[in-house]
Amino acid sequence: MKNKLTDLNDHLFAQIERLGDEELSHEQLEKEIARTDAITSVATQIISNAKTVLEAQVKLGDLPMNQKVPESLG
Repeated sequence: MKNKLTDLNDHLFAQIERLGDEELSHEQLEKEIARTDAITSVATQIISNAKTVLEAQVKLGDLPMNQKVPESLG
């Protein structure tokens, strides 16, 4: 799998930094806010999916306490 949850975390923090750029014009800031809304929407779905996968594996007994986290959750 190409992307991991750590990559999502990096993207979210990068977006926070872009929002904090004090040199952005009003128009650029509005674009970043719209971009943030889109990123947040996608991120919410990714996190929800990862939570579902993890919960299913735990309930099925496929993830004992000493086992590594599934690669998709990396």
